[in-house]
Amino acid sequence: MAQGIFYVLDGLDDDQQLSLFCDQIAQRWREQRSVRVWCRDQLQAEQLDEALWQQPVDAFVPHNIYGEGPPQGAPVEICWAGNDAPARRTAVVVNLMDELPPLQGVRLIIDRVPSAETERQQARERYKSYRSQRIELQTINAAELTSNSEK
Repeated sequence: MAQGIFYVLDGLDDDQQLSLFCDQIAQRWREQRSVRVWCRDQLQAEQLDEALWQQPVDAFVPHNIYGEGPPQGAPVEICWAGNDAPARRTAVVVNLMDELPPLQGVRLIIDRVPSAETERQQARERYKSYRSQRIELQTINAAELTSNSEK
């Protein structure tokens, strides 16, 4: 059965959110070896790509924006809605879009609950959709993770 984790982003600024998702992508790649990240748009995909390149050498994550790099793709592939990325089996999907991502063969979904009410409502709808697909869900307050890592 697939599992899902929603990170509640209340209290995190943009840089902290980017850092959280870079850490999640790195951790999930080490555990599962296959991650596909769905961004809202190309700009967000490029920002995430750059942030992953800025990680320490010992935390390197082999990644590419979809369409760049090797023809078979990289272990971590960054996509966005409308860039023609074909459906592909992947162990982990990180969803940074407002809608549902393709979920072919997924074992773990990482999603988020933004602070803005409109985006929060979209997260509720995604949560309901995942639940209707019998995905086992949990919610984590991301601010607690970042405060624990700073101690």
